[in-house]
Amino acid sequence: MKVVLFCGGLGTRLREHSEIIPKPLVEIGRRPIIWHLMQYYASYGHKDFILCLGYRGDLIRNYFLNYNPYITTDFVMTDGGHTLQPSTSDIYDWRISFVDTGIHSNLGQRLVAVREHVKGVKYFLTNYSDQLSDLPLNNFIDKAKSKNSVANFISVKPHQSFHHVEMNENGYVEQLQSSHDSDYWINGGYFIFRSDIFDYIEEGEELVEQPFTRLAKQELIWTQKYDGFWKSMDTFKDKIEFDRMDSRGERPWNNRSHENKDFDHD
Repeated sequence: MKVVLFCGGLGTRLREHSEIIPKPLVEIGRRPIIWHLMQYYASYGHKDFILCLGYRGDLIRNYFLNYNPYITTDFVMTDGGHTLQPSTSDIYDWRISFVDTGIHSNLGQRLVAVREHVKGVKYFLTNYSDQLSDLPLNNFIDKAKSKNSVANFISVKPHQSFHHVEMNENGYVEQLQSSHDSDYWINGGYFIFRSDIFDYIEEGEELVEQPFTRLAKQELIWTQKYDGFWKSMDTFKDKIEFDRMDSRGERPWNNRSHENKDFDHD
């Protein structure tokens, strides 16, 4: 399946880390987060990528144009350095389309801008480019295809800790509950769209607001609750946490042990 990745955001909450590098190129270890995400999809056999570029899209183009697999991949050097043979093929069997979708476009506009690139397919995958998960993708795809839905996505518990507050009409607090302990779920991305998603997006609209509202009213949007690993890189703190995980060798997004796991919830 084709994989559409939104890569055009400004990443304003990460500017304390860098005001130049677009968020998809912020590194976890020695590779940018978008590389880790693409490796995740490729591990399931989905290697036809469409990158929706915007802010500093030139840097994303240059990263792949000047890609050096030997920085992180084991390799054999012979002929005094004239011949290098990497231990894995890495990105060489990927197909990547680089599409300028506008610096200030919203997600709906970016998706419409790549419509021709997914022409002729019934389903395609879509995601933000700043989050990683150990989601058993094939199970999710099979389940989504069994539904009568145009749009599908996973719902996750927020990884940032905050408290859900219930209060009476006078403002007195009646209950405080951790977001992790409450039945509070957020959009975790990892979308699967049917090709007719474009029929529900009008000019200038944001993807997850007006179009999804229309689909919900017609019971054409479905979500899968997922309580496994999921984490987004929203802030510099998130970047540090990802780096610490990587330094410990903890990369659950590379772990296929959940591949055959069935979901506990609908």
